[in-house]
This record gives sequence, structure tokens and C-alpha cells, in this order.
Amino acid sequence: QVQLVESGGGLVQAGGSLRLSCAASGRTFASFAMGWFRQAPGKEREFVGSINWNGGYTLYGDSVKGRCTISRDNSKNTVYLEMNNLKPEDTAVYYCAASLKYDGPYFVSAAQTDYTYWGQGTQVTVSS
Repeated sequence: QVQLVESGGGLVQAGGSLRLSCAASGRTFASFAMGWFRQAPGKEREFVGSINWNGGYTLYGDSVKGRCTISRDNSKNTVYLEMNNLKPEDTAVYYCAASLKYDGPYFVSAAQTDYTYWGQGTQVTVSS
């Protein structure tokens, strides 16, 4: 089992920045690819970004590309999502997820089905 706990969400003005954290416990964190997703009210959950097991490779969703950076610190069992130039349309609950899938050392994924464990989410609200 893996437990994931997100933090760092809140209310921010448009153009501002936030850094979300996701702390993992349980199985060996360093072996997982990690992902961030978000879900706005009335919308389907959307891919934000993914990072491979050692942080060397990342993948971003089109809606956040250029404004978000994913990183991880395996010594702290934590993955981060830094978001800049936030827009009202970024308002959503943000979830981190851990993938048990292994498809090579560079594995990252935008597919929700590749992720086994999910956190409870943290709310991000961007005001205009």
C-alpha cells in the first residue's frame, strides 16, 4: 500500500504561483513514476504532469505546459508541482498519483489507468 497526501493548495490571484507537495508513505517511493491530475467542477479529471522514478524525465499536459514544473525528492518521499502564472481556469482539485507500472527507466504517463494509488486532493482556487 502507498499513502499519498497532498498539501499546498489554496486561494491565489491570477498571475500568482503555488507549489503543491505530495508526501508518500508505504512502499518504496523511489521506484514509482508519479503524476499530477486535476478536476474542476463538472469536468473530467485532467492530466497535469508526470515524472519518472528519478526525476530525469517529465511530461506535461497541454493546458499547463510552460507554466508548471514537476520535481521530486526521493530522500523525502515527496513530489512537487510548481505552478506559475496561474489562471482562473486552473481552479480545480489537484491530485497526485503513484504508478506501479514499469515500462523502462524513462517511464512517465498521462493515462489515469496507469496509476494505482491516489491522494485525497488539494483545492486550488485562482481568482480573477
